[in-house]
Amino acid sequence: MAEKKVVLTYEGLKNMEAELENLKTVRRKDVAEKIKEARGQGDLSENAEYDAAKEEQAEIEARIVQLEKMLRNAEVIDEEGGAKDSISLGTTVTLLDVEFDEEMEYTIVGSAEADPMNGRISNESPVGMALLGHKKGDKIMIETPDGEVEFKVLKFTK
Repeated sequence: MAEKKVVLTYEGLKNMEAELENLKTVRRKDVAEKIKEARGQGDLSENAEYDAAKEEQAEIEARIVQLEKMLRNAEVIDEEGGAKDSISLGTTVTLLDVEFDEEMEYTIVGSAEADPMNGRISNESPVGMALLGHKKGDKIMIETPDGEVEFKVLKFTK
């Protein structure tokens, strides 16, 4: 079975590569040193520092495997390509919540890069999916966890 493509912006690709490099070259060495120091304290059966270091090592190794898999299946989107007159991946959109007369800004990215608390929403999320293909001035009804919300596209940049 083919693995799912991981859609990334160029920035997201570089961030993942940097994180992987840091995990392999810095964090692995740090945790190995922690394990070595904890072993030097004697009895490992009741050594909380050793247990914590081994757990951290397992988390680092799991994240390395996850990042390598995502990078192997990465598909970098052409943020400059595509339709210039409509919203697509890599687009930063300014929306107006019609009911509350509140502006918000989102950048539409692949699910691997999504960080809603920092305005980066997935193209697979209800809002991200609903925005794709729309233009400035469009009004869109989007089903969210809080119910149906009406947004107006104020502007967008690629």
